[in-house]
Amino acid sequence: MNIETIRNCRLAYIRKIGKYGIENKNTMEKLKEWAKKRNLFNKDAVIFSIAQDNPETTLPENCRYDACIIISNDYVIDENVNECEFIGGKYTVFKILHTSEEIQKVYTEIFQNVLKEGLEIANKPIIEKYTISMVENNFCEICVPIK
Repeated sequence: MNIETIRNCRLAYIRKIGKYGIENKNTMEKLKEWAKKRNLFNKDAVIFSIAQDNPETTLPENCRYDACIIISNDYVIDENVNECEFIGGKYTVFKILHTSEEIQKVYTEIFQNVLKEGLEIANKPIIEKYTISMVENNFCEICVPIK
């Protein structure tokens, strides 16, 4: 576990609304295809996977999932994606193997680990962060917002 500051940045994203599951992966693949066609999916690319809602407190049909890629401030998007400003901040970062088992394990232990370190979790979504080298080596980072 490391503590990092994720900077404010502009995102292009595709949103899926509904129960979290395999469709999240399909949404991410759509974003990657969009980015590849525009030469944005390269060695410098940073991708976020953001589950905007807690499925324990939000009805499954209302859960929002965003597949995102950081874009420059001057990049002109098209009608296939949305854009937003990501407000960064401090995060505890856990680098893990990108398997459903490891992700499940981290999500069940993550809050205990953060609290054990004396950190307070901020009221923002947890982010899964990927770079191309992480994707190629089957890793991802789980970023938990902290105060």
